[in-house]
Amino acid sequence: MVFKRKIYEKMKAWKELSGGESALMIEGARRIGKSTIAETFVQNEYEDYILLDFAKEKREILSNFEENIGDLDTFFRNLFLLKGKSLREKQSVIIFDEVQLFPLARQAIKYLVADGRYDYIETGSLISIKENVKDILIPSEEYKLKMYPMDFEEFLWAKGDEITFPIVKEAFEKRKSLGEDIHRQVMQKFRTYMAVGGMPQAVSAFVNGRTYEEIDFVKRNILDLYEDDLKKYDTNHKERASVVFKTIPEQLSNHNSHFKLAILDKKARYERYVDAIDFVAESMMGNACINVTAPEVALEL
Repeated sequence: MVFKRKIYEKMKAWKELSGGESALMIEGARRIGKSTIAETFVQNEYEDYILLDFAKEKREILSNFEENIGDLDTFFRNLFLLKGKSLREKQSVIIFDEVQLFPLARQAIKYLVADGRYDYIETGSLISIKENVKDILIPSEEYKLKMYPMDFEEFLWAKGDEITFPIVKEAFEKRKSLGEDIHRQVMQKFRTYMAVGGMPQAVSAFVNGRTYEEIDFVKRNILDLYEDDLKKYDTNHKERASVVFKTIPEQLSNHNSHFKLAILDKKARYERYVDAIDFVAESMMGNACINVTAPEVALEL
């Protein structure tokens, strides 16, 4: 099921303003709909496209990047032969899906954009993690958009409700009460959103009338994927990222919602956990909100 997403309008703005001089990078956590929105966008906004999914591509595709990126005529000839289709220049786009799995393709963006025959859209998670960028030159030709799970308004859109949110927004801006009955209805919808969450798979299950038990099953599978990513990172980092991630619910249950190192370990020190905390934030598995009480002092202090 394809849902209406706010990032779509930002993608249209990129296409119009970029003029082919940058590739679009959609960054976000896993299973939030990056691949779906990218493919939906190119189907609507371009004449044709080729999708390269680096989680599935054959060795021949990868070798083409390794051996022929310096000769783009040969590169495109081989790509079209391997994918079984060609593209019309200036009217088509090539999608690099899960580009973090093959960093060399991301590095090639510099030359592909300069060539100018096609547009390029990249999608990826964990793209800024050191292990995924340590051996490549990050292209300056990327225009980055961060994508998140579906917010409350997008959730309402999925249910076919385009009335509630504008009314709430107008009431907020005018500082005018909705009235007790309407407020109760809106809060019921919001509590439903909080129970279902914003992962497209879970929202799709809800829209299709699945039970909350089945929706929870979908979300637990996604959490398992996140925990697998954390374990891979923790192989060299003493499981600290997993500990940080798993304590987030407890951290948020504090009356002031402050992140406390003592919950991780009574002897915990910032310098031991800063990389793990950064990983959870950079992977977009968690959202870090820096609480600054003295803005005139540098954040590093």
